Amino acid sequence: MGALTDLDGVTAYRAEPPVPPRGGLVLIHEIWGLVPHIRDVADRYAQEGYLVIAPDLLSDAGITPEVGAELDALRHEPDEQKRLAGQALLREKMAPTREPAFARGAVAKLRRVVDALAAEPGIDGRIAVTGFCFGGTYAFALAAADSRVRASIPFYGVAPDAETVARIACPVLALYGEDDPRVMATLPETRQNMTDAGVAFTEKIYPGAQHAFFNDTNPSSYDEVAAADAWARSLAFLATHMRPRAYPRTHDTQP
Repeated sequence: MGALTDLDGVTAYRAEPPVPPRGGLVLIHEIWGLVPHIRDVADRYAQEGYLVIAPDLLSDAGITPEVGAELDALRHEPDEQKRLAGQALLREKMAPTREPAFARGAVAKLRRVVDALAAEPGIDGRIAVTGFCFGGTYAFALAAADSRVRASIPFYGVAPDAETVARIACPVLALYGEDDPRVMATLPETRQNMTDAGVAFTEKIYPGAQHAFFNDTNPSSYDEVAAADAWARSLAFLATHMRPRAYPRTHDTQP
């Protein structure tokens, strides 16, 4: 089990691996914030050998984990009036996150997490990022903003514009549910931008899966088969791109 920590003013959940770390992982939450589900995912990646730091990007904007859990619960409220009120409240709470200043601040916080991971013993520059929904979008953004990131795994996130995509310097594995109209509508442009930028972009679309198919606390969207496959793919992708670098000899000594 991990614990909350403070990274230069950024509250984060830190999950330690039981073995020497295979690398460091930035894990970015959904729009509900740093809720127990995200902490559980961080613990799961830690059990696979990664030092995981999951920052809280939304509490400063008014979406604390408690508020996020309440908003999420309102989506499943059987009373239609309460459900509609919850949707209105969510739009109100999310409004500040659509401002450019929020995005700049969020990326700055994420780079502080990369700083913290880069300073950890045994990480050796092996740093990756993953995220879900809101966090998937920022998994793209961090890869574009920080060349120290060696792999990015956005789950059902919307990629940034072509100019930003062109700054991505690492391989990307993007995981999507086929029944996710808003995100899927952006995929053709994402493919083209990635191709134009020369980014090593791999996508996986799960037939019949919805947005948030990985979230096992969401009974309306969780897809056990898709989630299991996405988990396995994410681990394989990390294993491939978080290998220790081979450093060439600077010179050979002749006998």
